[in-house]
Amino acid sequence: MFTMRYVHGHVQVYDRNGKFLFSADNEWEARKEMEEHAESEA
Repeated sequence: MFTMRYVHGHVQVYDRNGKFLFSADNEWEARKEMEEHAESEA
């Protein structure tokens, strides 16, 4: 599970424990990065 927060025009992504993972320019980019992150964890 990930949480996305919109901050000053970009998206910040956090893990289920609230740890910051990365930022992205938009939601599409964030979702793509989350998919890649999930694949690398598997």
